[in-house]
Amino acid sequence: MPTIHKTTFINVPPEQAWDAIRDVGAFHLRLVPGLTADTRLDGNERTLILGDGSTVKEAIVSIDEEERRLVFAVKEGRMPLSHHNASFQIIPDPQGGSQFIWITDFLPAELTEAIQVQADRVSTVIKQTIEAASK
Repeated sequence: MPTIHKTTFINVPPEQAWDAIRDVGAFHLRLVPGLTADTRLDGNERTLILGDGSTVKEAIVSIDEEERRLVFAVKEGRMPLSHHNASFQIIPDPQGGSQFIWITDFLPAELTEAIQVQADRVSTVIKQTIEAASK
């Protein structure tokens, strides 16, 4: 099963980065404004309304406050995934600030390039959004 690991430095304290990541109902506001137009929660199901009007349905699997780790799984979306599980985690960076770690397991393997491009683009937007909110 393919796995993508993406680590991004965010120049804010871990507590501040985690506060934005853990706010699963405000994904469109606190992490990826513009890419996502709205976020809807129904229990542990999150629906992202993307900028182009399409939707992605996710299950929020866990929010671990101690580890600063969010686990979610895409259930429906634009990509023809037969399996998806991902985690966002915030850890302190040794030089100060935070490391945002995004790990995604998925099938089919043919989606590797598309998912890598998405992880790179979305990580950049998350970094910019969290850093801008700290100023």
